[in-house]
Amino acid sequence: MCVEDHQQIEHFLTRGVEKVFPSADFVQARLKEGKPLTMYLGIDPTGPSLHLGHIVALRKLRQFQDLGHKVILLIGDFTGMIGDPSDKSATRQRLTRKEVLQNAKLYKTQASKILRFSGKNAAVLKYNSKWLAKLSFEDVVELAAHFTVQQMMARDMFDRRMKENKPISISEFMYPLMQGFDSVAMKTDGEIGGNDQTFNMLAGRTLMKEMHHKEKFVVTMKLLVDATGKKMGKTEGNMITLGDSADEMFGKVMSWTDGMIRNGFELLTDVSLDEIDHALANQNPRDVKMRLAETVVGSFFEGKAAKAAQERFVATFQKHETPTEMPEVSIGSGMSIMDLLLAAKFVGSKSEARRVLDEGGVKVDEQVVKAYDTMVKAGQMIQKGKRHFVKTI
Repeated sequence: MCVEDHQQIEHFLTRGVEKVFPSADFVQARLKEGKPLTMYLGIDPTGPSLHLGHIVALRKLRQFQDLGHKVILLIGDFTGMIGDPSDKSATRQRLTRKEVLQNAKLYKTQASKILRFSGKNAAVLKYNSKWLAKLSFEDVVELAAHFTVQQMMARDMFDRRMKENKPISISEFMYPLMQGFDSVAMKTDGEIGGNDQTFNMLAGRTLMKEMHHKEKFVVTMKLLVDATGKKMGKTEGNMITLGDSADEMFGKVMSWTDGMIRNGFELLTDVSLDEIDHALANQNPRDVKMRLAETVVGSFFEGKAAKAAQERFVATFQKHETPTEMPEVSIGSGMSIMDLLLAAKFVGSKSEARRVLDEGGVKVDEQVVKAYDTMVKAGQMIQKGKRHFVKTI
């Protein structure tokens, strides 16, 4: 094995990694055997778009693929209907199969920004309903026999709910068994996920040992967290999705606090951390964050989109200039500001529109408007907050 391969393995096992089970030495030894291994990442389609939290694990999966090993992106179309209880203070709302499949519609296309789904050693897409939907009640009882109630109650969030007298559904106890059975069904060598998935992934280790007599390795990743330490995701409402435009993505990264910069570089880029530490110690954090935003946007948008997004951000927010190009909304002979905010997709409901207006977050031709019945005419510029502009036609 050449020096470059050793460096790639070291990078795979350390960059952004929280912990490796059973140990980093075990996985390193397996990787140096020269035999093809298989590792997977499971994603439940609880929302219509992948977000940067998913990208952290997808990037690590791509590193495994680049080492010449097989990778699987597993869509949890069955588990997604049940709901992962990890770090949840209340039982998730159940999703229908139709909702889950609709949510997953763009996942492969979005994941292909990171993984290779064609050519040599292409990534494989699988759905866990293929095996989980076929389990008999006898099969489920057999799976459950490998775990105890005490093991489940050892999870912090279950313990908290018990103390707070909040309900815990039996299906939530079953979730780690279902995720664990994914490993058994696919006979994988390893699994990767965020550190909030540790319990579920280790359930798979238990089942692999007892049902296949095989040591499955688990790589847990650090989480992309906001300034308060909360995971950036759909539940917290602070995520950056792959459905965002280049401008939206750039602006959202620039809204991060300075304390989030290093974590962002570590989890979302390959830039040397020594280089980033030096930059943070000697440069204005805003400039370092600008580099992070351009690097992140450049990962998902081709050509000069990242540089253009940066230029528009600087013009709009640092120089306080109005953008020269903006989306247009056709309003005919006129439209109320409430309906315009909805038509421009600046808000998701009229209650949200009222809140934004009450807070003074809407301008018509650079003048703040708060009246719900304000009428907008063609040829006017509407601004919501600092980043969102449309022109009426």
